[in-house]
Amino acid sequence: MLELLGLVVVGVALVAKPMAHHAITEAAKAPVATKPKPEPMLPLLPRRLVSVTILNGNGVSGAAASEASRVRARGYIVGQVGNAPRGSYGHSVVMYRAGRVREARRLARDLGVAIVSPLDGLRKGDLHGAKLALVVGG
Repeated sequence: MLELLGLVVVGVALVAKPMAHHAITEAAKAPVATKPKPEPMLPLLPRRLVSVTILNGNGVSGAAASEASRVRARGYIVGQVGNAPRGSYGHSVVMYRAGRVREARRLARDLGVAIVSPLDGLRKGDLHGAKLALVVGG
């Protein structure tokens, strides 16, 4: 019995050392998790220089055009007015391009919109060159 125990100990020692070395080598090759890059902070643009695309996300005819009037009245540039890629937004959302979170928060505050988000479900092309998008919800 002691011989068997001795053989097991020797066998484990012979196998474990190369496996441990292999594990350490592979761990060193693995990419190191890093913090996501912070969003660039661009200077806050005045309202008159901020273009906004207005998209109807609730399916109610004329909702985007009505919101476009409100956005324009607050001094923003209204870009494209049209329909969102999907029409099932329960709440209005202000979305922004990278670096334009402060402008998005200001627009949301100006309009009483509670949700501000980076582009989510929209592509940059959906903004037609605008800095922000207002998706009108239900």
